[in-house]
Amino acid sequence: MQPADQTRRGATIFIFVTVLLDMVTFGMIGPVLPKLIASFVGNNFGYAAEVIGVFGTAWALMQFVFSPLLGMISDRVGRRPVILLSNAVTVLDYVIMALAPNLWWLFAGRILSGIATANMATASAYIADVTPPEKRAAAFGIIGSAFGAGFILGPAIGGIVGNINPRFTFWAAAAFALVNTLYGLFVLPESLAPEHRSARLEWKRANPVGSLKLLRSHHELWGLTWVNFLSYVAHEVFPNIWVIYCIAAFGWSTGSIGLTLTLVGVITVINQATMVGRVVARLGERRTLLASLVLAVAGVALLGANNGIVFLVAAIIISLPMYQASSQTLMTRRVGAAAQGELQGALGSVRGISMLIGPSIFTLTFAQFAGPWRSLGLIGAPWFLAAAIYAGALVLAVRVTSRADDVVLPIPQAGPTQYVEG
Repeated sequence: MQPADQTRRGATIFIFVTVLLDMVTFGMIGPVLPKLIASFVGNNFGYAAEVIGVFGTAWALMQFVFSPLLGMISDRVGRRPVILLSNAVTVLDYVIMALAPNLWWLFAGRILSGIATANMATASAYIADVTPPEKRAAAFGIIGSAFGAGFILGPAIGGIVGNINPRFTFWAAAAFALVNTLYGLFVLPESLAPEHRSARLEWKRANPVGSLKLLRSHHELWGLTWVNFLSYVAHEVFPNIWVIYCIAAFGWSTGSIGLTLTLVGVITVINQATMVGRVVARLGERRTLLASLVLAVAGVALLGANNGIVFLVAAIIISLPMYQASSQTLMTRRVGAAAQGELQGALGSVRGISMLIGPSIFTLTFAQFAGPWRSLGLIGAPWFLAAAIYAGALVLAVRVTSRADDVVLPIPQAGPTQYVEG
């Protein structure tokens, strides 16, 4: 293996570990945060649910606001300092939450968490820096597998530690984040060469509205932005509907539901880590994107069939799509080296919008069809709605992508114009 390949591989492994630990620590607090919030409000669970909703909205809002800012800062000063600083803020965040004497301190911790976790944009830009265009889909797939693995391991670890004391979970999360920060301090090299950095930081573009300028600079880039937005919104059906639907439709226990989530998580991790590169090498990025969206439409629609066996088959199907890695790779090929952070930050902001609006769309739909409209027999309506949104993304992807994208060809990196015509 050549030294450059070794450096690239080592950097990719670090980013994988960073994302994995970010997701593990995020998942760890999931089982204990509601309990801690309830303890601050006298175990008034109705009020606690409202507070949890506010916390979730605030977290998504921080992603929306800070993803483009951190992405553009990384284009100016480099990826390494932004990633390391974000990791250090994550340590501080969990320490604050572990010591929180009231809801306001806990809320401050969630705000910091939303800001720090916006470094995912910079991590993705790092991958784009160190990976040739024809290998980016595989690299993004590996990073995607870190998300899945983190969401499998995090709740399990958090539940075990939280049974001892809920606050111990935050201390454990802080310890993981500290190890990750120290690891990066001694191991992570800079990925963005000085000659490829932005000449200055344009503050008017370092915000969610300003970041749209880059996305709209290229018609295919703008179209793929909408493909991503629709798929992000549709994806919100999973964390918000899965558990309650399984209880209402099938009467499954929490243990059985947990096993279905584990099944999806394990298959997704294996698929993203091992198959994305092979599939893209065989089909090309465009056809991989289109085929993945077809699978998403079919799988999500089957989830709403109100049949337990069909639901399990559909759970396997929805573990297979690779639309995020393929669409993200197509977008990175349409911007220059000096704008990869800005691109990923803008995408992070798009994801933040989806996290703000997606939950209410699907929960309100479920509330209607599981309540007043239950007699219609369409309790799976949220799944059908998500399938329709995925179908919209598929139609748009067909229109905005070129058949040339079926063959992976490196696109020359742009200079000051910040994007590549295609």
